[in-house]
Amino acid sequence: MATTANRALAGERFWQRMAIGLALFIFVAFAQFAFRGLADPVAAPIWVHLHALAMFGWLGLLVVQPRLTAARNRTLHRQLGWTGAALATIIVGLGIFTGFAAVILHRQPPFFTAPYFLALTAIEAIAFGLLVYAAIRRRRATDWHRRLMLGATIIVLEPALGRVLPLPLMIGWSDIPIGLVELAVVGLIALHDRRTIGRVHPATIRVALAVVVTRIAVYSLALAPPVEELARRLGGG
Repeated sequence: MATTANRALAGERFWQRMAIGLALFIFVAFAQFAFRGLADPVAAPIWVHLHALAMFGWLGLLVVQPRLTAARNRTLHRQLGWTGAALATIIVGLGIFTGFAAVILHRQPPFFTAPYFLALTAIEAIAFGLLVYAAIRRRRATDWHRRLMLGATIIVLEPALGRVLPLPLMIGWSDIPIGLVELAVVGLIALHDRRTIGRVHPATIRVALAVVVTRIAVYSLALAPPVEELARRLGGG
């Protein structure tokens, strides 16, 4: 009985550590970028700040929710869960809007083409939103819910990775290293699955597929003539 309790406690700690690790990585990646003078947060438009605030709110919930689950505080967990759903909706909307606004104002990173940046911001925001929606639908199945919620956050690791990896040296093939890093994080969950339930959980497999499909979709959509034409018009070309 004690062994079973210890395994359950170790399982809860894994989810807490995964959430803390993802949140810390994203925060540190953005912070070091600003401290190195590679970005001027003050000069960023208001919608960029709103998007950042929504994301930090999301990361805060990502850390808090597993702790509430471990403490069996289901009431507060549910209440904050609906706050998370609202934040996710804001993140999706602002993510897509920020991509379009960046192209219009010529604020996208210089190593990204306008069509690529449009595809990147739109596809990642939509993939994030779909995984959150799937997690909410499976909210009564904790094993599915927690994996899909972490998966949604893994999908949007790209902006943080873009501030750590040397993307200017990866023009045209940056989706490969970004996808591999994201799959490596999913791999940690898969290893935990194997240790605890003896197989890779179906939700973990779906998250891995979502990572692959997202990266392929971004690359493919950026080359689509309609997207290239849209980017040209938005940029005033």
